[in-house]
Amino acid sequence: MESGDYKVSLEIFEGPLDLLLYLIKKDEVDIYDISLERVTSQYLDYIETFKLLNIDLASEFISMAANLMYIKSRTLLPRKEQPPEEDAEEDDPRWELIRQLIEYKKFKDAANFLHRREIEQEKVFAHSPQKQEAPDPNEPVELAEVSIFDLIRAFQNVLKRFDEARDLGDIIDDRFTVNDKIEFLLEKLPSGQSMSLQTLFQEATSKVEVIVTFLAVLELMKMNQLKARQSDLLGEIQIERNVVS
Repeated sequence: MESGDYKVSLEIFEGPLDLLLYLIKKDEVDIYDISLERVTSQYLDYIETFKLLNIDLASEFISMAANLMYIKSRTLLPRKEQPPEEDAEEDDPRWELIRQLIEYKKFKDAANFLHRREIEQEKVFAHSPQKQEAPDPNEPVELAEVSIFDLIRAFQNVLKRFDEARDLGDIIDDRFTVNDKIEFLLEKLPSGQSMSLQTLFQEATSKVEVIVTFLAVLELMKMNQLKARQSDLLGEIQIERNVVS
């Protein structure tokens, strides 16, 4: 089986600005203080990982990659040597991108706020409210759904464990197929049970096996068999098997 034989078709609702905001939040820096060199490098790493997994990407992701590299190249040049930009009002070529990110974040935050209010209103009933009980400190922390970017980050961290000299584009070992790994994961995770994403890769012996296992996880999530959750940003990701009715 070659890496190109299996293509993952995911509905990635997040766009390139979502990925940039994710990278900025991950680094815990202010939007105004972003390092173009660092964020461009990380962004391109994500694009390469998507390509490695043979995941279809919208053209907007590639367009943003080209834009980031262009902006980065301008920042490396002395101001007097930078090519003239039409309608450019600032000397810093980052500002247009920063403005886009700030505006997009405003709309995204507003949408998230309205979504939370909608969920809260669904729990409101028109009868006398009961006394609210204090939360039980022993109750497990509620886990939030994770994005494809969180999963890719975790996948990249797992790959770092392996120092194989050969290129990842080499032929995939026939011993590992996505279908086999899907069966393996369904056996390993009974209905309603969960385990950390890292645990799923503990028995992997090569990058090839990690790739195929991760593709199986994505396929099972697409089939609504698995879901991924985490308690906080950059926290450990838990993979949970949906309850079979």
